[in-house]
Amino acid sequence: MSSGHQIPFFPPDLFEGDRKVMIDLIREIGTGPAQRFILGDHTARFEQLLRDSLGAADVVACGSGTSALGLVLAAMGVRGGDEVVVPAFGCAPLAASVVNLGATPVFADIHPHKMVVDPDEVDRRITDRTKAILPAHMFSIMADMPRFTELAQRRGVRLVEDSAVAQGAVLGGTPAGMWGEAGVFSFVQVKSFGMPGEGGAIVTRDPEIGRRVRMLRNHGQDGKQRFVHHVVGHNSRFDEIQAAFQTYRFDGFAERLQRRAAIADYYTERFAPLAERGVVPPPPDRDGRCYYVYSLQVERRDELRQHLLERGISTHVYYPSPLPAQRAFARFAGPGDRWPNAERASGRILALPIYPHLTDSQVEYITAAVGEFARS
Repeated sequence: MSSGHQIPFFPPDLFEGDRKVMIDLIREIGTGPAQRFILGDHTARFEQLLRDSLGAADVVACGSGTSALGLVLAAMGVRGGDEVVVPAFGCAPLAASVVNLGATPVFADIHPHKMVVDPDEVDRRITDRTKAILPAHMFSIMADMPRFTELAQRRGVRLVEDSAVAQGAVLGGTPAGMWGEAGVFSFVQVKSFGMPGEGGAIVTRDPEIGRRVRMLRNHGQDGKQRFVHHVVGHNSRFDEIQAAFQTYRFDGFAERLQRRAAIADYYTERFAPLAERGVVPPPPDRDGRCYYVYSLQVERRDELRQHLLERGISTHVYYPSPLPAQRAFARFAGPGDRWPNAERASGRILALPIYPHLTDSQVEYITAAVGEFARS
């Protein structure tokens, strides 16, 4: 039934326009006299660029967004016996980063429409063993960071902001990543500032957190003398070629975000009337939005997914099961504990393509195909 349109969810040509730049950088760095391929001058410049753009005390580039979470929690002293409250709905590293430190993830339910973790649910899950809370921005919506900031201060717990999907978003004038004591970014390909490879960063207002994370990412060394290890660290170092490439691409980041936002605005305007037919778009707003992913909640999700596939439109399901229902984390779920909003979202979520180089005609085609299904 395809009309000839083929619209992938993960486009193969995200970096096609920058191919020559990447090849030139590989040659330049690969043949340079320094032969420095990790944590060199390019990484330092990239960190400084992000630091200046955010007004952060420090930005520390590392091997991935996942390792960024683990490094921050380790720098804050999370260890065995501690609890960290995390969303029940989200990516596995939210829980795995806690478990890998010997601590216990405590799962909190989400807001039914926004699909970000609910501050009241987090508050309810805090105990005298809670070391930190870890709200995560989700899809196109930032978590309620003003509430979480107040909550962390009132309950005396650390606040880590999982902003892996939200680089470039701003809530109430404060950039994503800068609400908590520390935040993390992910640069994996499909993120808003994605790159052709793995990478991440820790951003913080606290120089001491930055100092400790810098040691932890590089085998516990402080950068002053090699092979002198102050703490037991990790190997989570940033690639020089990727640092140079991301520095080059940063100037176009705002424009790419604007294009994502324009597509999202068009989707939401067109899909809002479909809510009564079981196709629910995210809440309309620009404050605290990032549009890394645009996700609908759909009563007949699998049928809509097949309908779109037959018309050449690929979609994606984030996430088909809540974290505490996953085999890896089920042992951390209490007997009879439930997360009804997370469970409901997992059965209804469907993400549509929203990358910046979608054409207007492709966006209109996707919108029309969703509308056709809803009205059928």
